Amino acid sequence: MEPHVPGSVLFGCELTASTKSYTFQVDDEDNSEHILALSVVCLTDGANDECNVVEVVGRNHKNQEIAVPVANLKLSCQPLLSLDNFELQPPVTFRLAAGSGPVHLAGWHRIVHREDSSFEEDDDLSDEEEDDLSEEELPPIKPAKK
Repeated sequence: MEPHVPGSVLFGCELTASTKSYTFQVDDEDNSEHILALSVVCLTDGANDECNVVEVVGRNHKNQEIAVPVANLKLSCQPLLSLDNFELQPPVTFRLAAGSGPVHLAGWHRIVHREDSSFEEDDDLSDEEEDDLSEEELPPIKPAKK
């Protein structure tokens, strides 16, 4: 069955000295695919000129908890970091491992609703179809002028 049109919802959270972590999770019984795409991590109003290290805490392929630093921000030299829609699969925890913040994380929560749990992508084109499309889209090569 075809999925419904995917939806994107703006995501944001703030880490501070009093709120050092935030966990993004979805309902386990939800039959949708969820992706959290981080766009930016930045220091916000009231930040001190100190190193603020933000970690992503998740699980590896062996289901063991791992923490990976994704940003080291300092007001005087790097108050903002673009993460180019860095994709994470929930549940995921963001933790202020060093510094007092406030650090704001922003991005998109993408949701693809499925009508049936046996959904498989049928959108993939065969290699021949892809080759045909790419040949049609490319303009002819013209010889260089002398």
